[in-house]
Amino acid sequence: MTFEMLALVMTAACCALGVRFIFFGGSVLKEWGLESTAGAIILFRRMGAMYLALALMFYLGRTAAPSEIRSMVCLVMGGTSFLLAGLGLSEFLARRASAGIFRSAVAEAVLGAAFIWVWWAG
Repeated sequence: MTFEMLALVMTAACCALGVRFIFFGGSVLKEWGLESTAGAIILFRRMGAMYLALALMFYLGRTAAPSEIRSMVCLVMGGTSFLLAGLGLSEFLARRASAGIFRSAVAEAVLGAAFIWVWWAG
């Protein structure tokens, strides 16, 4: 997998998540077995904006040549993805989230591995 392919995958995924979080955040909360409160919906809308910003960043940077900044993007996104996967598993084990969070955690772990792979491959 190349950085350009991964950047395009991230562009699509972040666009989908951004739109879902902004307009349908309650469905994500329901999927995870969480109560859909006004506060949670506000936070999801704000997170949706961040996902749309990430989508734009990856789209615009998809053809970036190998560099220190590209390597750091891969390492930071890989680490963040693994952290999100671990937090999802932790919330499930603490019984604060339902098994629906596993789909998110698996996707995050796969993305984390992909970013580390792209970084490692140079």
